[in-house]
Amino acid sequence: QVQLVESGGGLVQPGGSLRLSCAASGSTLTYFAIGWFRQAPGKEREGVSCISSRDGPTYYADSVKGRFTISRDNAKNTVYLQMNSLKPEDTAVYYCAMAYSPWCSGFKSHDFGSWGQGTQVTVSS
Repeated sequence: QVQLVESGGGLVQPGGSLRLSCAASGSTLTYFAIGWFRQAPGKEREGVSCISSRDGPTYYADSVKGRFTISRDNAKNTVYLQMNSLKPEDTAVYYCAMAYSPWCSGFKSHDFGSWGQGTQVTVSS
């Protein structure tokens, strides 16, 4: 059974950057799409970004396009989310998840079967 562990969250000022990592154990990430989701207090979980298997197509929510970059290092079995120009509205718990398939498809939560425990990102001055 795959286990996903997120890291890299923290407190950052508006305009700052963070890089989140999603490390997997128990299974290889290579053959599956990996997504990043976030959930802010009182809001529904939303998809942030997704990368298909083998460095395939990537997808971004409109709210993060041009600021966030998803990538994967298959040798390290890790997926990253580089977040630049952070805004207070990016504050949330960020989760990585492994899809059931190699493709991001509709990039919906129900397409992803394994989830990490989440890492808090707080953007505040």
